[in-house]
Amino acid sequence: MTATHRPSGVDPAEVRSLFLFAELAEADQHWVAEHSDVRVYDADVVVFAEGQPSDALYVLLEGGLLLSKHTDGEDVVLNDTTHRGAYAGAVRAFTQSRDPNYQTTLRTTRPSRFLRLPAEDFAALVHRQCPMAVHLLDGLYEGIRMTESTMRQREHLVQLGTLSANLDHELNNPAAAAVRATEQLRSRVAGMRRKLGLLSEAGLSPELVTRLIRTQETAVERALKPRADLTALEESDLEDAIADRLEDIGVEQALELAPVFAGSGMDAQWVDDVVEQVDSGLEWDAAFGWLRYTLETEALMDEIEEATTRISSLVGAVKQYSHLDQARHSDVDVKPGLESTLVMLARKLTGIVVRRDYAADLPQVPGYPAELNQVWTNLIDNAADAMEGSGVLTLRTRADGHAVFVEVTDDGPGVPEAVRQDLFEPFVTTKRAGEGSGLGLDNTRRIVERRHGGSLTYTTGPEGTTFCVRLPLSRAH
Repeated sequence: MTATHRPSGVDPAEVRSLFLFAELAEADQHWVAEHSDVRVYDADVVVFAEGQPSDALYVLLEGGLLLSKHTDGEDVVLNDTTHRGAYAGAVRAFTQSRDPNYQTTLRTTRPSRFLRLPAEDFAALVHRQCPMAVHLLDGLYEGIRMTESTMRQREHLVQLGTLSANLDHELNNPAAAAVRATEQLRSRVAGMRRKLGLLSEAGLSPELVTRLIRTQETAVERALKPRADLTALEESDLEDAIADRLEDIGVEQALELAPVFAGSGMDAQWVDDVVEQVDSGLEWDAAFGWLRYTLETEALMDEIEEATTRISSLVGAVKQYSHLDQARHSDVDVKPGLESTLVMLARKLTGIVVRRDYAADLPQVPGYPAELNQVWTNLIDNAADAMEGSGVLTLRTRADGHAVFVEVTDDGPGVPEAVRQDLFEPFVTTKRAGEGSGLGLDNTRRIVERRHGGSLTYTTGPEGTTFCVRLPLSRAH
């Protein structure tokens, strides 16, 4: 559909009736009328589109308009009004940093009439009417834009720093354990070689070597079996019994060997079994020393395996958290995202009890996995701050026929009354000065509502705060 034009200028009386031009001198109102024209559109027609050259200011004379901006893959409605005098388009044509293209899209919602004033004429009018205001408004706009951009970048950097510190802490422990166990393993292997050398100097027969190896394998198999937990007293009694039996057969390092054997699940009967199976005039110090290094080597390899498995799990959690291997939009199971977020924030949650109340067979929701993890991060991080290092964090999921609900509950003191009404507004924060930018909940609401068509609500009181995220199972297109 195309607009129809009046070939003549606008009636000065109509210009005078618009609040934007009402305070101009009569001569200037006539000037606006002479330099403008009226354009008429049917309903649901694009007057101008985002990205087109910003060449005019449009003022609504009658009808209705919808102003929207395309961001993050969706059209976000900025204004939907029938208010006479509403304006859009080249509103910053008078500034030095004017936008060369329209930053929004204007569409009619009903048959409409607009006054159209070319951008150059609008800029000339503003410069003539209020030259100082031009500089003030230009500086104000740039200042607001830079402030918001800087604060959002800071929010992301702070969050990234927190996650990096948590991940560094979580990776450091198993990595250090693996390094420590590797160093110890090297010394134990060297000890095994020395003990084996001592045994070989005794002129062992092939049959005796075979029995020793069989004894070694039996000890390893026994060490791998689950063992009953012993009290400290029971563990001490077991070590004493093993040490006594080793001393009986002439082992000089009995007190040093006994804790190793007891810790690996051996007992005094095992010592007797070894003696019976080998049954020779063997140097028992060397034989049991060799078995000691065997068991310690197995234990160290178990420790290395556990540490590297932990590192692998952390890497998997990071991969799940960032969704590096998935398309941006997909069907999302919220539970893995919640769990990976807990891993990423584990250091901050030290001293806090985490309770999980996940519904079984929770349906997947259409969405952006990495962005939802940002939601969980903001909510869990805020909950941890509210509890100041101690308390109970409860994660609860449920669903009805239309949506999945995720609730994050802390037992902190509640949101202060002074900020409850504006809690989701940008730059509003309950944290101490310097600890938060006030953009976390604003970003969270944007992701939930605009990106996923859901809702974010909360309840609070002296016994704690619960944030509830509602994610629809389908979105209307």
